[in-house]
Amino acid sequence: MQNPLPGIPLIESPLFATWLNQADLTADERRIATDLHEKGYVVLRFPDPDIDDRIDRIKAALGPRYGIDLANPDSDKTIGERRIQDAWAFDADVKAIAGNAQLLALLAKLWGRPAFPFQTLNFPVGTQQDAHSDSVHFSSLPERFMCGVWLAMEDVGPDAGPLFYYPGSHRWPVLGNALIGRRGFGSDLSSAQDPFADAWAAMCEAQGAKVETFLARKGDALIWCANLLHGGSPQHDPRLTRWSQVTHYYFEDCVYYTPAFSDEVTGDLLLRDIRAVNDGRPRLNQYLGQPLRSKGGGAPSGRPSALGRLWRGVRRALD
Repeated sequence: MQNPLPGIPLIESPLFATWLNQADLTADERRIATDLHEKGYVVLRFPDPDIDDRIDRIKAALGPRYGIDLANPDSDKTIGERRIQDAWAFDADVKAIAGNAQLLALLAKLWGRPAFPFQTLNFPVGTQQDAHSDSVHFSSLPERFMCGVWLAMEDVGPDAGPLFYYPGSHRWPVLGNALIGRRGFGSDLSSAQDPFADAWAAMCEAQGAKVETFLARKGDALIWCANLLHGGSPQHDPRLTRWSQVTHYYFEDCVYYTPAFSDEVTGDLLLRDIRAVNDGRPRLNQYLGQPLRSKGGGAPSGRPSALGRLWRGVRRALD
């Protein structure tokens, strides 16, 4: 298809039906694309024949780092460190999962741009995190060129704090500070998503949104769109583990920034310095193939740094 809307991911495009009819996709890829378009998420088996061995090695390597008694079945597994960020930097199996070539090729087909992993999170238990959209944490210009992949590293029952989500919520407006009436750039927040909680709750009520829970099997992967509202259910049994890996992906030729600490209307963006997990190469903030000139560089891993002026000066910012 000659795509007149390249600034919108294919699976979220208003031209989705036309693309789907003309795209060279397998039957399973068509199912995956349709679920992402309609529901904002899809479940598939992780495409790695060695995934069970990788999971076993990751548990053995990362287990001691969480500070919990994993050997005792009656110990409270929720009292230690609940996550390790960017374990790919020292663990080859975490990196291999994040950079799985078959998954990257699939994401590129579905979004219409090459994908690359930029962050991993490994968990021994559930997050018990309130409903939120990743779009306030990681976003792009053009928007929606971000996604997450959650890998179940064991079977997950209802008492272990399973993942939950609101199907179809990815179609709702992407919330930024302008929509909720606050300034974000230079602000100080203990939680980037807290200011948006009331708006998400109001949209859920107004839309009559129904929550679904993911009782995953070991080796299941869930891909979700950038704006899907999701979170972690309460963990009713603290003795249980819920091993998982989350990998966040961006797509090429975008501006990468943190909306919770940005004001798009005024052009004040908290830009990110991004390095791809799979090949180690930096990904520049750029627009239509041309890098943005920055004053002092981006913000490593989203840490605050005084940057920006995209909308007001995009012509001047292009090399």
